[in-house]
Amino acid sequence: MKNPKIKANQKLARILLVSGVSLIAVFTGLHFLLRKSPAPTPLPVVEVEPVETHSVNIYGEYVGRTRPQRYVEIHARVEGYLEKMVFEEGTFVDKGRTLFIIDQSVYRARAEKARAQLNKAKANALKAERDLARIRPLYEQNAASQLDLDNAEAAYESAKAEASVAQADLTQAELTLGYTNVTSPISGYVSDCKADIGSLVGPSGKSLLATIVKSDTVEVDFSMTALDYLKSKNRNVNLGRQDEDRNWNPYVTVTLADGSEYPYKGLVDFASPQVDPATGTFMVRAEMPNPDHTLLPGEFTKVKVLMDVIENAIEVPVKALEIEKGAAYIYVVRPDSVVERRFVETGPEVGNSVVIERGLAKGEDIVVEGFHKLHHGMKVRPVAATKENDQTTDEDKD
Repeated sequence: MKNPKIKANQKLARILLVSGVSLIAVFTGLHFLLRKSPAPTPLPVVEVEPVETHSVNIYGEYVGRTRPQRYVEIHARVEGYLEKMVFEEGTFVDKGRTLFIIDQSVYRARAEKARAQLNKAKANALKAERDLARIRPLYEQNAASQLDLDNAEAAYESAKAEASVAQADLTQAELTLGYTNVTSPISGYVSDCKADIGSLVGPSGKSLLATIVKSDTVEVDFSMTALDYLKSKNRNVNLGRQDEDRNWNPYVTVTLADGSEYPYKGLVDFASPQVDPATGTFMVRAEMPNPDHTLLPGEFTKVKVLMDVIENAIEVPVKALEIEKGAAYIYVVRPDSVVERRFVETGPEVGNSVVIERGLAKGEDIVVEGFHKLHHGMKVRPVAATKENDQTTDEDKD
């Protein structure tokens, strides 16, 4: 008969053995289950934005120079001493206003002499006419010869001719006298006086008295390359001619000296028909309103020309493109959150964006941030792009 104490110890040992085996089985099962079902990997988060269409303005930028619409040099048309200057330098003068007065004494005397010669010629013509009037009835009555009549008619015609010459001399003398009052040929702003009072001036062309500029409208000259010309032709844009089939025209904006944009826009009104072989460029001219005289003639400025308007264009941020071996790709997120690496054809760049000519459709979602960690067919978790990642200037989306 066994000792009760030994029997109890054996029973306890069996219980402990069974418990240990059970724990081992439990831990083994848990380990198997953990190896069988690993924790899911989180999907990569990407920022997306929908593809939209709008009109995109395509600009060309050039260096231009302003000049007045009209620029006139004032010269003396007769020789004489400059007596007076009757304007304030730098002010606006109307067309026809007297600016300078040249000594008139000599020219006034010539006009008076020509007037006296005219009066004498008229008196001679009147006498010859009366003589002819007396000879004609005498000739009809055979009281005067044919020779007398011919002489009277010749004297009358000669007297009339001399009167006409005298009239022309008087007209010329008065016209020359009028040139002593130097007037403004246009309305505009007059420069400083280029000749001193009392100096001898003349019509040689070297006696510059002043200049006048009409600058309420200015013209901006700039040069474009032959390549620019071909691009404009490809876009059906004829520089210098208005196209009634378009709802826009190639307008021009300029930048002021402080970097701000001039508030008024101008239109291209002329393009040279030939290229300068020395520079490979051709001259283009735009007309700009200048009511406040903000633009000074002669200053250089940056010119921006609207070259084209692409309607219903697709525009995406440049940073959304992936360039590989000269080809451009973009990641498109399908409705099932799977990304597709798609080849696209790009057009002109506008600021920080680029126009997509082929490969995208309106309404599709494209990846704008985080595409560097993606590959084709990968499932992602798309989130809407923030405003900081979707900046486009308003002037490029007119």
